[in-house]
Amino acid sequence: MSSRVVAAAPRLRVVGRQERAAPDPRVRAERSARRVVTALAVAVAALSAIGLVMVLSASSVTAFAQYGSSFTFFKRQAIYAVIGGIAAFAVSRIRYQQWQRVWAPMLASTAVLLVAVLLPSAGTVVGGSARWIAVGSFSVQPSELAKLAVILAVSVILSRHAGHLDDTRRWGIPVLVITASVVGLIVLQPDLGTAMLIALSVFLLVFVAGVRLRLLATWLVASLGAGMLLIMNAGYRRTRFLSFLHPWNDPRNTGYQIVQSLIALGSGRVFGVGLGASRQKWLYMPNAHTDFIFSILGEELGLLGELVVLALFGVLVYAGVRIAIRAPDTFGRLFAAGITAWLGTEALVNLGGATGVLPITGVPLPFVSFGGSSLIVSLVAVGALVSIGRAPAVDPRHPSMKRKR
Repeated sequence: MSSRVVAAAPRLRVVGRQERAAPDPRVRAERSARRVVTALAVAVAALSAIGLVMVLSASSVTAFAQYGSSFTFFKRQAIYAVIGGIAAFAVSRIRYQQWQRVWAPMLASTAVLLVAVLLPSAGTVVGGSARWIAVGSFSVQPSELAKLAVILAVSVILSRHAGHLDDTRRWGIPVLVITASVVGLIVLQPDLGTAMLIALSVFLLVFVAGVRLRLLATWLVASLGAGMLLIMNAGYRRTRFLSFLHPWNDPRNTGYQIVQSLIALGSGRVFGVGLGASRQKWLYMPNAHTDFIFSILGEELGLLGELVVLALFGVLVYAGVRIAIRAPDTFGRLFAAGITAWLGTEALVNLGGATGVLPITGVPLPFVSFGGSSLIVSLVAVGALVSIGRAPAVDPRHPSMKRKR
């Protein structure tokens, strides 16, 4: 046998008395990618299922009081979940590179909707905020679509200038204009929580892209200063922020939401009071099926239920990071990282508000809180993550995969 034939022969590994070819590293990588995508899909499906159950439980009293049926919000959430699931499956079958072609129209459409929601003839005002556009018996929240649109736009811009990140004029000005415009429109609704969430997601995305830390520090200080200025200049925002620091100073007024949330979580202890047996949902806990659904979950399912939800979000973030690391190109890496940063940060902010660790912002808990726009857009984003995760990976030793410094 010639030396060429011997070199081309597969390496053999001895296992007992049998010999078999060593598995191809590419095959192992593909299997690992499939496991990560499967873990992501299972985690999101489990969170959505938990969300359906908890929406039914947490909203039953409010729904009966408002509509005469305890199943009103549950039925709507089930419809949203079906629509979002179908959309996520369709998106997962599309090559993720196609997103680069639609970022401009998608961003423009989102901007039009954000302007329309401010118009009295189009926007629907609830609780003093104009965040929704009524479509029949349902409503659309453009700020939820804005999260995905901004992440997509910034990912495309950064990927196209990945080799020139030192020249901030090429990418910095477009990123700042897009982010500031969308955030500004959302602040006018007013919805400072969502605006700050989008700004933080963009900051994390720019960090992942490899921008210099000095520039990031400058942006962070400027953003924090602008955020504190907006908080302290509005009376209700200032009151909400100060009540977060000392909720028990005024438990019946400014600190009411945080206090009731902590009572719900503490009442659940380890095993909970039982599914459907919450006392706080009997009109004690405001927004029980939306912003504070985790509090009702903790009351009914206890610490064990809370840990399950936290573990599922941990799996989601882990899978998103793995998908971003393995992505075949810069756009895929940034888009996956941006989606993961957005969903992970949103969950962290909501959980922080429910537990009194962070100020209350009105940000929903992804896949769990009631809300059609949030659920559908989040599921579409997960579909894009799955599409990136299913794409064949490029050998990290390949020159095209080396990041430029």
